[in-house]
Amino acid sequence: MNATIIELIGNTPLIRLKAASEATGCEILGKAEFLNPGGSVKDRTALGLIRAAEQDESLQPGGVIVEGTAGNTGIGLALVASALGYKTLIVMPRGQSPAKREALETAGARIIEVDPAPYSSEHHFVHVSRRLAEQTPKAIWANQFDNPANKAFHAQTTGREILEQTGGCVDGFICAAGTGGSLAGIAAALRSAHSQIRIGLADPAGGALYSWFTQGKLETKGGSITEGIGLGRITGQLEDFTVDHAYRIEDAEFLPVLFDLVQSEGLSLGGSAGVNIVGAMHLARELGPGRTVVTLLCDCGARYAGKLFNPEFLRARGLPVPPWTAPEADAALTA
Repeated sequence: MNATIIELIGNTPLIRLKAASEATGCEILGKAEFLNPGGSVKDRTALGLIRAAEQDESLQPGGVIVEGTAGNTGIGLALVASALGYKTLIVMPRGQSPAKREALETAGARIIEVDPAPYSSEHHFVHVSRRLAEQTPKAIWANQFDNPANKAFHAQTTGREILEQTGGCVDGFICAAGTGGSLAGIAAALRSAHSQIRIGLADPAGGALYSWFTQGKLETKGGSITEGIGLGRITGQLEDFTVDHAYRIEDAEFLPVLFDLVQSEGLSLGGSAGVNIVGAMHLARELGPGRTVVTLLCDCGARYAGKLFNPEFLRARGLPVPPWTAPEADAALTA
């Protein structure tokens, strides 16, 4: 059967995560969002934002979609826009992985990089993208962080799929927040079907949402090598949203899980997936044996090779390194 790239977005499978499931006595399932055509869960976000703009007629034929993004949403927007006859202008902060920039370029996006700045600054990449959208003819601002179409699309698609794929037998869902759209949207769909389901947040070190949901204040602690997750503010996606459980996940905790997935289960995933899986293990242990917990496998590890799988980069920060890069690994091969 023939299909367009648009029709290939979504309907991703659930993968049983063997080691995580066995360690907790639960069924821990990861939704394989890295199988979307643009390689991440943000393909869904992109499609939802564009379809909503088409529906309200703010996006006209031949128009330009402007967005501020750390990478994956821009890749999704560029691919979807090209397939539907639009152009894309992406504003991103410097310091993101080279692979993400390369993916944006190969997807046909025009890229403007800006120096990192706090959200309170007019130079923050989100504010720069808004101003560019206002100045560019036939342009719209996608506004992934505050546009309600983001979480609405996840509720209609990702959340619905999880219910269908589990036959409704799901006890918990957890993930990190990049914009909060997938977390809030999926939670809305699951809660509407099962009032007893438990929703969790997995927050990397340096994110402020853990303290928000546990103490009612936005405070950051430490830092993380992850990209695209770890919010410092309450976005429009998260207004009036609550979680039942929240966990702070340190880099040193999730990295060994990522490395083991490569060696034992053939899954090479990005840092957000590592944070999500460790969060799912925490939630599973809190819920007790025999439960089913779902999380998101947001994107693949290849986009983060220079950080997550770079032994020099990791050692310089005192973090675990991939076992296959250690000197003893070479010795084992020649033994």
